[in-house]
Amino acid sequence: MRAVEDAVGVQIPKNARLIRNLLHGAQFQHDHIVHFYHLHALDWVDIVSALSADPAKTAQLSDNVSNAPWGGTNYFRNVQQRIKTFVDSGQLGPFANAYWGHSAYVLPPEANLMAAAHYIEALRLQAKAARMHAIFGAKNPHLQSLVVGGITSVRDLTPDRIAEFLYITKETQDFIENVYIPDLLAVASFYKDWGAIGGCTNFLAWGDLPASEKEPESLFMPRGVIMKRDVGGVAMASQARVTEDVTHGWYKEGNAKHPYEGVTEPLQEDPQYRPGSGKYTWFKAPRYDGEPCEVGPLARVLVAYGMGHKDIKPLVDSTLQTLGVPVGALFSTLGRTAARGLETVAIGKAMPGWVMELVENLKAGDTKTYQKWDMPKSAMGVGLNDVARGSLGHWIKIEDGKIGNYQYVVPSTWNLGGRCAKGKLGPVEEALIGTPIADPKRPLEVLRTVHSFDPCIACGVHVIDPESNQVYDIKVL
Repeated sequence: MRAVEDAVGVQIPKNARLIRNLLHGAQFQHDHIVHFYHLHALDWVDIVSALSADPAKTAQLSDNVSNAPWGGTNYFRNVQQRIKTFVDSGQLGPFANAYWGHSAYVLPPEANLMAAAHYIEALRLQAKAARMHAIFGAKNPHLQSLVVGGITSVRDLTPDRIAEFLYITKETQDFIENVYIPDLLAVASFYKDWGAIGGCTNFLAWGDLPASEKEPESLFMPRGVIMKRDVGGVAMASQARVTEDVTHGWYKEGNAKHPYEGVTEPLQEDPQYRPGSGKYTWFKAPRYDGEPCEVGPLARVLVAYGMGHKDIKPLVDSTLQTLGVPVGALFSTLGRTAARGLETVAIGKAMPGWVMELVENLKAGDTKTYQKWDMPKSAMGVGLNDVARGSLGHWIKIEDGKIGNYQYVVPSTWNLGGRCAKGKLGPVEEALIGTPIADPKRPLEVLRTVHSFDPCIACGVHVIDPESNQVYDIKVL
């Protein structure tokens, strides 16, 4: 939508901007909770260990570290019994296929039991949080109300619907502040060594959540690029400096191209990994000024922190102080995981303000949610924003009133792209270098870093032992 709106020159109404911000903010609240508890927590939490926990001590731990609305000895005993039922049946259900008992797990049994209980509670909460999208977007995922020129959910802008949205976002925010963040800090306190593992060098954020039609000046999550970990030297990011390289991808050879000129031409031969061929991935290799850049929560938080963001900087400073770690610990798997939670807090706190701004507009008689537009004969446009997973860019060329070329560079392409013509590693490749592995056949440590990027790919993961060249097939949760 943003790419086409840029190409056709349409400015969306204020109410459409606010609804888009609210839907996008709801995505952050929902997705980051799901990621921490259901996609990443079990890289740090040994569920089976929870069977040996003392429920009374777990209740005491929970009272000390969180303000959860549920708890007590009987509550945690019941959770423990549910886990035991899974184990005794020989089927761990949602907890199957992990490396339980791995030596890299360091949480005590009581912390594991508390985390397991909150995993279950988060399942209930995320289902409710997803309803925010249904209110103004019709469904979750793949919203139906977003169109070029604004939104179509004008009939949902009623007091009851707005109040329902506000109620759910506040309930979700209570969970984030009273359960998610305390759990994050509790787990991080046992894994401080991961503040030196899994880091990258360069960071890019297109930013998002505009407060006015002026972008990027009004973006709540700011736009910027950080090179060589120079947080104090945040520079404005420009889409004109983006290229994609296909040297090591299963695509026809060609020079690195800006997305406006991008082509996607797969090789005709069978795309299999062949040692020495140089080809090993379906991902192109995005570069900013020729450099690989990590995108996502950590990039956004670092850019905001470096710019002195009034909401983000205090959260980061407080977290570093609580954990007793330096700023340099942010450049890591631990920092990436923490950043996801911290930005969720900041965005969640901003959402009620957007709701009230929408209400004031409607009370003043401004109900406009859509701006008409005309398709030009030819035009070019770019749409930039930062979704929960990271920086997203779409580029469109309109020729003869139709799409002449369309390219997009998504977060997982930035993070999981391979080497470029200069041999520079992609962010995930760089982050994995030097990762300590206790058991190559059960590479839990690798999963921690890969999962921290929240990759969106459907592929097989293989770990090769350089001594024997044996290939291990690994099931990734």
